[in-house]
Amino acid sequence: MVALAFTGCTGYRLGSTTDFAAGSKSVEVKFFKNTTSEPRLVSAVNHALRKRLQQDGTYRLETRGDADVVITGQISQFLRTPISFVSADVITARDYSVTLVADITATERATGKVLMTRQVTGRTTLRIGTDLASAERQAVPLLAADLAQNATASIVDGDW
Repeated sequence: MVALAFTGCTGYRLGSTTDFAAGSKSVEVKFFKNTTSEPRLVSAVNHALRKRLQQDGTYRLETRGDADVVITGQISQFLRTPISFVSADVITARDYSVTLVADITATERATGKVLMTRQVTGRTTLRIGTDLASAERQAVPLLAADLAQNATASIVDGDW
């Protein structure tokens, strides 16, 4: 039974999941390009991704351009899908599922080698009050935070 108990935890690692010590390599996040018609996404995504990478601690966040790894990206889709409707009116949506899709690339600065290219998605649910625009404005930071969490997991725990 003791042998079974120890073999159940063989896939877990304590500390960093990379082959280097946490904080020994640095990362720089460049501003993403926005190919959607939705404004305000670039600054929210950039801020959320920097904050998430800094909180994770696997990479040291650089702002001057001397980083080991450079993260670039393009926000390619902003999708709003109705998920529930007003009970008296089947045309008017009450809740939306909002999805943000970004193509992210991690490049090694010294060699120019592309380490990772992935499409990352962020999602949140949006309740519409009296104004769709103000509800979306409030949802953008949540959407960016979810995308940043998924992107950070790909960057830090990636197999590259």
